[in-house]
Amino acid sequence: MSVSTDTPSIHEVTVARMGAVARQAAKALGKFSKERRNAALRLMARTIRQMSEVIVLANTKDLEEGRRRNLSETMLDRLALDAERIEKMAVGLEHVADLPDPLGSVLSEWNRPNGLRISKVRVPIGVIGIIYESRPNVTADASALCLKSGNAVILRGGSEALRSNLAIAKALREGIGAAGLPTDSIQILPFADRDGVRLLASCRDYLDLLIPRGGKGLIEAVVEHARVPVIKHYDGICSVYVHSSADASMTREIVLNAKTQRPGVCNAIETLLVDRAAAKLLPDLADALIERGVELRCCPESALLLVPRRIKTAREEDFKTEFLDLILAVKIVPDLQAAIDHINSHGSKHSDAIISSDATAAEKFLNEVDSATVYWNASTRFTDGAEFGFGAEIGISTEKLHARGPMGLEELTTYKYLLRGDGQVRL
Repeated sequence: MSVSTDTPSIHEVTVARMGAVARQAAKALGKFSKERRNAALRLMARTIRQMSEVIVLANTKDLEEGRRRNLSETMLDRLALDAERIEKMAVGLEHVADLPDPLGSVLSEWNRPNGLRISKVRVPIGVIGIIYESRPNVTADASALCLKSGNAVILRGGSEALRSNLAIAKALREGIGAAGLPTDSIQILPFADRDGVRLLASCRDYLDLLIPRGGKGLIEAVVEHARVPVIKHYDGICSVYVHSSADASMTREIVLNAKTQRPGVCNAIETLLVDRAAAKLLPDLADALIERGVELRCCPESALLLVPRRIKTAREEDFKTEFLDLILAVKIVPDLQAAIDHINSHGSKHSDAIISSDATAAEKFLNEVDSATVYWNASTRFTDGAEFGFGAEIGISTEKLHARGPMGLEELTTYKYLLRGDGQVRL
């Protein structure tokens, strides 16, 4: 960490100590075989199951505190754990254990005219910091992916889930210890105030990468203090565009799923774009959305079509807002190019979809929309590591360097070049 002439606070001392032991754990992890790492993941699943009641009790206290703090129902739902969710956590750990091992795989290899043999090989990143909010299952998912990919991890959860996260981390550490791997491969900050964000973000002596998961305020706080590389996404301003050739039934199913299945998550849509030639579909679609409790904020042209329904007039900022709620901005656009331009200028480069039976139009949309995940005739809700077959995800990146979209095992590795010779020297 950066040198200071002031006496370090207890939090600074704690983070520095955790960073130092994480660095040592990361070095040790690299010496263990994939079989040992997979065995550790299965033992971690076992200890999660064994400590299920302890975890639920800790979570109950977090929920009680959350209600006293007047957390929204959406936040409470994301925080809540029960036996079924804990079992899913354990199954997720076992699923990660069953995935192909990313380490040591040869990405490419070639021979040079001078006889040097060069190979490009996948290796761990080292020590990864993860800052997240609300969802305690992230503690298990992130730990599993980091361990499988040979990385040590320092976790910092939100204050609303501190008891739950500490209980889960305790179970995970018991499992990894039972497998004979260093328990400090998984650590969690024992405090959850904003000081932890600043300290982790500036922990450049020990952290190789920082991944924040949460609201825009959290991401901005991390970026403000960052002295280590950060992979992030600020917003999930996702859109569905209804093309002129869209099937009405498919449109209804996809839009309802993308907006209402879980409105408080980053891959739910916030904007509905309707081609002017498909505007006849909008009244029935609006009725279905309103019936599900969605508040529609409409452009002037779409508002005229929906009279006398109870809607609101959209402001320009509504098309740049992540509502994370049952609110949807609606706009009629003249054509496909206008939809692409709107998404590229107003979206957050997360997840966007076209509903169309015209393959040429769909391919143009897929190629020209500049987002991490782009869909044709499918809901944006599939932007998820598990749905992509990654077992779990460490987060979703809207960055373009190193990782983009759902981040699984491969995105938690880097590579190095191995050169084998027989006495070559450069002339």
